Amino acid sequence: MTGDASADLAHWASVARDVAFEAGELLLGFQGRAAIDRKGEYDLVTAADLAAEALCRERLVAAFPGSGYVGEEGARHDLDAAWRWVVDPLDGTNNYANGIPMFCVSIALVRGSQTQVGVVHAPRLGETFVAIRGGGATCNGDPIRVSAKTRLADAIVGTGFPYDKKTNPQNNLDHFATIVPHVRGVRRMGSAAIDLCWVAIGRLDGFWELRLNAWDVAAGALVVTEAGGLITDFAGGPIGDPPRHVVAGNVSIHGELRRLLDLNPAWKDDPTP
Repeated sequence: MTGDASADLAHWASVARDVAFEAGELLLGFQGRAAIDRKGEYDLVTAADLAAEALCRERLVAAFPGSGYVGEEGARHDLDAAWRWVVDPLDGTNNYANGIPMFCVSIALVRGSQTQVGVVHAPRLGETFVAIRGGGATCNGDPIRVSAKTRLADAIVGTGFPYDKKTNPQNNLDHFATIVPHVRGVRRMGSAAIDLCWVAIGRLDGFWELRLNAWDVAAGALVVTEAGGLITDFAGGPIGDPPRHVVAGNVSIHGELRRLLDLNPAWKDDPTP
């Protein structure tokens, strides 16, 4: 990094965007013919996930010597580095494997506990979200803002469910049942990174999900905050690393969702590592 941090971050955002585009093209080239394996009963991994992760790790670490790397599919590099890339090379693998266009490449540049740059590229949707800490958030180059709604009754919110929903009681079904009667609608996109970006652009008014990982939210969380939104854990604190239970929205909808989540407080005792 140079003395001009904002210029540096703009540069690294450009690098991350270019790598996300390249990985997105790789994913499109694989789609429909990628070999599929399983990490769990419902948790898929494809040859495209692995190839995209290899590409992202190679490009990003080479572009920023001395940076670390953490990827969903197990790629690790210099975890003690002050700056590290946190990457989900294919968020929404189940969608991707079924030909559903809701999938993306998520790349975050993190320093300490704070994301400095976030890029989420959805190649089938033709949308790229970019956020720079202190520099705002954009979609395809245009500035974006969270919605201005104040009532849950007017809100469309997003959520998701963990892969071990069949065996783990922390499966979000209780929260889903609590929130559904209070909102205009609930959407389940199958990609937490896209959900967060859709909160940032105002298509979704709020979002909550349990037991997430850093690569699921590191980029999207910055997009939300730089678009004027709020993202915390269910208790209202920092999302942490790993982020675990996350709630996001504009200030009003975030607060209302947190109030409802407190009606089913079992998440406070979640023993899941």
